[in-house]
Amino acid sequence: MYAVIFGKNPKLSEAEFYSFTKRFGIKIKIIEASRNWIIFESTKKIEHLFGRLGGSLKLVRIEGQGKDTVRDLEYARLFTVSVYGREDWKLWRKLGSEIKRTFRKEGPSKFFKPARTYAMPSELILKGFPETKDFVFFFGERVWVGETVKVADPFELKKLDVERPIQRPMLSIPPRLARIMVNLTEVPQGNFLDPFCGIGTIVQEFVLQGLNAYGSDSNPKAIHGAKENLKWLKKEFRTKKSAHFEVCDVRKLKKCFRTKFDAIVTEPYLGEPLKHNPSKWEAIQMANRLDRFYFSVFESFSDVLKRKSRVIFVFPAYRLKGGGIYRKERKWLGKLGFEVLGRYTDFEERHRLVRDIHVLGYRS
Repeated sequence: MYAVIFGKNPKLSEAEFYSFTKRFGIKIKIIEASRNWIIFESTKKIEHLFGRLGGSLKLVRIEGQGKDTVRDLEYARLFTVSVYGREDWKLWRKLGSEIKRTFRKEGPSKFFKPARTYAMPSELILKGFPETKDFVFFFGERVWVGETVKVADPFELKKLDVERPIQRPMLSIPPRLARIMVNLTEVPQGNFLDPFCGIGTIVQEFVLQGLNAYGSDSNPKAIHGAKENLKWLKKEFRTKKSAHFEVCDVRKLKKCFRTKFDAIVTEPYLGEPLKHNPSKWEAIQMANRLDRFYFSVFESFSDVLKRKSRVIFVFPAYRLKGGGIYRKERKWLGKLGFEVLGRYTDFEERHRLVRDIHVLGYRS
């Protein structure tokens, strides 16, 4: 039995996790779920696949139910405690003390207690205290106890973002989100295209996952940057796969690619940077102008997609100056053969523009 702890966007992380299980043929049974975590039984071990998830922080092996499970935990010289479902400093310290008393019969142990940290961050486990065991308590309908067996590597994601030779900080999609979007396809293998590839963040993820990777962009300079970044990726991460890049107008994909694709994963041009939060009328006008372009983009997609393929596409949504978010409904997608299977937002509080991530099935 396992538990997965979601990241800062739990709804998107949850959607990714379920898509991930389908993508890799993992059958699961949900035992208990919360907004920020789920506990489940799995048909097979998933430790070796956990690094493929972009939106989950920890994989926990459940040792038992109830606080008495503390007696069954494996001894550790240095340990910490993570608590989910409660924010109680006294409880956190009490649980650590109970574990320490239990371990006394096997040898000395130290309870690592970072100040006011109810849940041990991945950064501390990986960098500061890699030998520390993280014992995890979930307080939901029942009390579950486990041990962290895998954590997301924030240093790898940071390296993929800021250490590559060509960067566009304000324009590039975060590597974390690229990984999430690849999983949302539910496609395990095949030909993957990013037709707005820019400097290649999403194509990087295709290559890291051993997929047949293709990228295109209308800007030759961006394609040059993507190729340079791929050279760096192959050297730093020792990837075996490469990628095929084309300078191409996204509205004329069939002229650039003879390949038929199993999935398209992309963040397109989302409009000019916003100087202020728009009114609803302004948001509608901006969305309508962009949709005239997006319509032709999806017409082009239908020329190069296989039947029953998937598209993960980021449409713009807008945080309105009066509060709330404007997310446009696009009935024209159905007329072109695309079915909306899911929609998820992703944004920071300071952002005026919101990513409205669409999971689309192509049925024609």
